[in-house]
Amino acid sequence: MAVRTILRYPEPLLKKISAPVVVFDDALKQLAQDMAETMYDAPGVGLAAPQVGELTRLIVIDCSGRENPPDLIVAVNPEIVEKEGESCEEEGCLSVPEYYAVVKRFERVTMTYQDIEGNPQRRQAEGLLAVAMQHEIDHLQGVLFVDHLSPLKRSIFRKKYKKLMQEREEA
Repeated sequence: MAVRTILRYPEPLLKKISAPVVVFDDALKQLAQDMAETMYDAPGVGLAAPQVGELTRLIVIDCSGRENPPDLIVAVNPEIVEKEGESCEEEGCLSVPEYYAVVKRFERVTMTYQDIEGNPQRRQAEGLLAVAMQHEIDHLQGVLFVDHLSPLKRSIFRKKYKKLMQEREEA
């Protein structure tokens, strides 16, 4: 296993659509392991393959928190098939470090996906896990959480983020 570099906004690769997985091999398993290790190291609750430079439909999520045993979800070709309710929660992203914003999402979702062996799976979620599923699947479509902001808030984000990154480089 290896901790990989997480791509950061405005990296163009983060805006590209990922290809479906058709081959379930050792390379896919290695990518999933690397992604999980990278997510835990960051630390974060989710990571999508494009965030580590791989345009493939693979996400890892673990919302268990540090005080609980790990509950890693490895989802290949994930898709939200049912959604209901509305939730507005503050989100962050490992690819947009140090920036947080309130994003409107569905409160409850059902995700279908394949496990690392290619077996079909279905998982219902609400709360943080539902938000994480939607957030990570967005990455597979080339969508960042800041893309859900209003044009005005996106404009403010770009200015704040540019300044934040300049300050980080100077430090």
